[in-house]
Amino acid sequence: MPYVKQMKIKRGMRLTDITREMSKAGVLGAGRFARAVAIAKEAFGNDYTCFLSLAGPMVAGGLRQIIRDLIYQDYVDAIISTGANITHDLIEALGHKHSIGGLTVRDAHLRDRGIGRIYDINVKMKAFEDSERKVYKILESLPEEKRRNIAGYEVLWEIGKSLRDDNSILKTAYTKGVPIICPGIQDSMLGMNLWTFSTLKTLLINQLKDLTKLSEIAFEAKKVGAIIIGGGVPKHHLLIANLLRGGVDAALQITMDRPEAGGFSGAPLEEAISWRKIRDEKKIATLIGDASILFPLIVAAALE
Repeated sequence: MPYVKQMKIKRGMRLTDITREMSKAGVLGAGRFARAVAIAKEAFGNDYTCFLSLAGPMVAGGLRQIIRDLIYQDYVDAIISTGANITHDLIEALGHKHSIGGLTVRDAHLRDRGIGRIYDINVKMKAFEDSERKVYKILESLPEEKRRNIAGYEVLWEIGKSLRDDNSILKTAYTKGVPIICPGIQDSMLGMNLWTFSTLKTLLINQLKDLTKLSEIAFEAKKVGAIIIGGGVPKHHLLIANLLRGGVDAALQITMDRPEAGGFSGAPLEEAISWRKIRDEKKIATLIGDASILFPLIVAAALE
């Protein structure tokens, strides 16, 4: 039985050196972090098709550029996301910003000023008004026949195609041919825009096409690596798309949710093995923590 080795930290150490020390210790959060870095490095490799799922305010929380760069540099082959993250990417692409707020201000005061709060992040409601106008304009430019039976990822590619912001996740995904799958897109401000448009003009989004697209990518993959931020529908959609191929080959997740209630967001990845959604119990890592801290560190260490 191997022993826990004590970590050594020296001035001038690189992140990979620190990760190596964590790996030598091999236990608790340090051990899991080191395993997560190793899995991310493997998932980013040429033998793997990498799926990235996003839940929580990842774009609003400052991870937009990291996600965009992973797509642009061909490390990620498919995104599965909440509609909210895509909405916030769109409003950034239109020139709006998320601002640093606080927890002590009265929310009624923010409401009266036309500001919405995401914990300590603020965003102006005008941003969503502008995005609604943009989305309507894009949809109206599409042939009505195409709007009768269009996949969700195709709608998002059309939006991405129209954007000028090279740092946009949507635009980069369109340019690189990476599908963005939003299985619960209607549960977002962007989804509300799509719905209200559909009450006025023809629009029928066929999300079964999205699952078909995701499953095709999984079936064609030599190996599948999964990087799961948060939980919810994106996490489950990623794993269930790989069910018929026997599961993903390697996976890591970052979550703040607890497992005791039996919810999927807090479920450890080991649980997915019983459902044949993950193949190898030796290539999984569950990290309990804030993704805005852990994800940048994991990506930096894996790419370094």
